[in-house]
Amino acid sequence: MLKLGVNIDHTATLREARYRGQEGGEPDPIEAASICIDAGCHGITAHLREDRRHIQDNDIDRLVSVLTVPLNFEIANTPEMIAKALEIKPTAVCMVPEKREEVTTEGGLDVASQLEAISKSVTELQGNGIEVSLFIDPDEEIIRASHSTGAKAIELHTGAYAEAFSQTSERKKELERLSIASNLAHSLGMKVNAGHGLNYTNLTGLLEVPWLEELNIGHSIVARALTVGFERAVREMLELMANPD
Repeated sequence: MLKLGVNIDHTATLREARYRGQEGGEPDPIEAASICIDAGCHGITAHLREDRRHIQDNDIDRLVSVLTVPLNFEIANTPEMIAKALEIKPTAVCMVPEKREEVTTEGGLDVASQLEAISKSVTELQGNGIEVSLFIDPDEEIIRASHSTGAKAIELHTGAYAEAFSQTSERKKELERLSIASNLAHSLGMKVNAGHGLNYTNLTGLLEVPWLEELNIGHSIVARALTVGFERAVREMLELMANPD
């Protein structure tokens, strides 16, 4: 069964627009996470960025203390974030690239150029019982490099597919790239997840890609929740995943 992980980062983005630097504030991403879980999502994703632009350390600590589903903890491969992951022991860590000037994560992790550093962190995290996935572009070299780090999973970056969705030929090319990448990763014994830019319109096309185990979706669900609430937004996404036709 294809699983849905809901990324709650942009709930915190909205809160920080008004309450940055203050305790509390609304909306509360932990409350949002609880509603998403009650609506049937299979996991919660949260990205603790170096600049703390949305999710804060206290959010992560509270999530760990109350979640009844797995936490997928998105982080850059830095000593600070690896230490935080080892402290809270989430179910999974997804290593992502991070640039201060970007609005949201753009592009996949260049594993090949950081092989030694990433391999070291993968070994440390997985040695402490934390599953590691690497957020990567659907590229053969990067997939093989990811496998060589010892990571048990990848998350395919679907941003190019999302951007190409309105152009039939380009959409087909991106789906083919994703399918080839997923087949390769699966053949290497890696778990395959996907995410970035997925929404209620382009989701069903992505389901052509084989071997996907989990989709991590944030912005579209948070945006939909502003008008219909988190419960309905999550249920609608789950329904699309289960019945794409």
